[in-house]
Amino acid sequence: MKKHITQRGFTLLIAALVSSIVLALASAIFSIAQKQVILASLSQQSQYAFYAADTMAECALYWDTRYGYFAPTTPSGAALPYPPTCDGQSIALATALVGQSYPYTITYPQIPQVNLGGGKYCAQLTVTQTQDNSTVPATIRTNIHADGFNVSCGTIGTSRTALERSVELNY
Repeated sequence: MKKHITQRGFTLLIAALVSSIVLALASAIFSIAQKQVILASLSQQSQYAFYAADTMAECALYWDTRYGYFAPTTPSGAALPYPPTCDGQSIALATALVGQSYPYTITYPQIPQVNLGGGKYCAQLTVTQTQDNSTVPATIRTNIHADGFNVSCGTIGTSRTALERSVELNY
């Protein structure tokens, strides 16, 4: 007499095992892809924050090197375009610098929005000037520090996605 060996259910077990492995791999790939999308978005937002800081630093550099705007003496030239603007926004000094002595720091707590790529981004600007009396004639050292944000100025403190990037120029 021959014994019959039945292997019923073996195919079902293999199918369930293969499908669970494929499901686990698909889930892992989806998770990686989702994280990559988030990182790419953060990279873009970080770039916008850097561009806002760079825009403000370059604008301040332009006004200082071209017109001596941050100097504690009255800028020369009768036809200066005052108040100076950066990206259509005024960066007029809150108080006059005439007669101020070195070192001093000017802080613009919030420059109104910088327009980049259709969005509104914020930048903060600080200009510090010192006088180096060890050289003859005395040398004026200027530090321009700009912080850029990927969100509008009104939402810096409340936004969970706010990124800050800084640019510093020394001359």
